[in-house]
Amino acid sequence: MTKTNFSNEELKVLNTKKALKIMLKSGNKFSPEKTLKILKYEKELESLQNHLIELQNWIITKKQRVCVLFEGRDAAGKGGAIRRITNNLNPRFYRVNALPKPSKKEMGQWYFQRYISKLPNPSEIVFFDRSWYNRAVVEPVNGFCTMQEYERFLNEVNSFEEMLINDGIILIKLYISISKEEQQFRFNEMQNNPLKRWKITPVDLDSQNLWDQYTDYKERMFEKTDTKKNPWIIIEANKKAKARTQIIKTILSKIPYQAQ
Repeated sequence: MTKTNFSNEELKVLNTKKALKIMLKSGNKFSPEKTLKILKYEKELESLQNHLIELQNWIITKKQRVCVLFEGRDAAGKGGAIRRITNNLNPRFYRVNALPKPSKKEMGQWYFQRYISKLPNPSEIVFFDRSWYNRAVVEPVNGFCTMQEYERFLNEVNSFEEMLINDGIILIKLYISISKEEQQFRFNEMQNNPLKRWKITPVDLDSQNLWDQYTDYKERMFEKTDTKKNPWIIIEANKKAKARTQIIKTILSKIPYQAQ
């Protein structure tokens, strides 16, 4: 049902240039209610991004090392969330890692070796758009590793992460969760958008058929690697805007920074 009575404050907001621009852009899908939601989200996001700048200044000043892992199913919104986080940050003091498939040389190395060189330096925050946890879910589901390699990873990863935090790295592990229906909706949306079609890979196209297998490995990952020192934080992400603000709030809450 469409809302017909707006408060004076809401009417003032709807009469701004920013609101009118959003409504004109929406074309036939014009909705004052949706416009107000978008404006509210953008205002909250801007406030949170200001706090992220304060957080980064603290990290730089205190020479802290922060590592944030983004895991989740394909099309969960990991990359979009990272872009909103880094949008106003100083690019000299953060990095985003989205590593490609390992080279032949890397496949012969200790599994964690390719990730070690990507860890944060002093005064730096690093975001992993998928991380070493590829071996916990994506690789075994798609046959990219042996079961022996998979089991060895589960036996080693907690010790590896404990070494990181014992050395002073602040580690945050986020799992971005969406439903099967929402994933299919987003795949369809990407396939119908020429600007986003490149994001679809053969692995993505198989993920709906392999949904239950992904779920089984995901649950075992939580069971084995959700530790007191390095817990998983699950973000429900069927609603992108809500998930993005929740992710930023989570990062801000997990780092004991003070505004500089």
